Amino acid sequence: MKACGVELKGNDAVICVMSKSMGLYDIPQVRVPRITIDNAGNTEDLQKFQFTFAKFLEDYQIDKVVIKGRALKGKFAGGAIGFKLEAAIQLIEGIDAEILSATMIKSTIAKSPVPIDFRDTGLKKFQETAFQTVFAYLESN
Repeated sequence: MKACGVELKGNDAVICVMSKSMGLYDIPQVRVPRITIDNAGNTEDLQKFQFTFAKFLEDYQIDKVVIKGRALKGKFAGGAIGFKLEAAIQLIEGIDAEILSATMIKSTIAKSPVPIDFRDTGLKKFQETAFQTVFAYLESN
C-alpha cells in the first residue's frame, strides 16, 4: 500500500509518500515536497490546488491520503485556509482520505518507534510531521 502523509501549514500542504510491503518501508523520491495555494480566497486558485494535488496522487499511484488533524479551537487551532485545503483534498473524486489525530500519531509512534533516524530518510526537515503521520498510519494498519 502506498500512502501520502499530509501536514497543512498556512498555504502549504506538506507531503510525504511512503509504502509498506512485507514489513519493509519505502520512501520514494517525489518531484515536490509541498503543494502551495497562492490565494485561498480565490475559487480558481482553490480548484488549481485541488487539480494539482489530484494529479500528484495519480502520478504516484497513491492508495490513501492521511492528513494530520488539527484542533478546531483553542491555542493550537488550525487556520481557515488549512481547513479549506483539507476539504479540497477530501473532495478529490476517487481518493480515500482520512484524518489522524495528533494523539493517535504520538501513541502509535510511542508503541512502534521509527526504526531509522529522520535525517537518514532523505526528506527535508519541514516534512517530518507529514512523515510521522504516514508512518503512524501504515504502522497501525
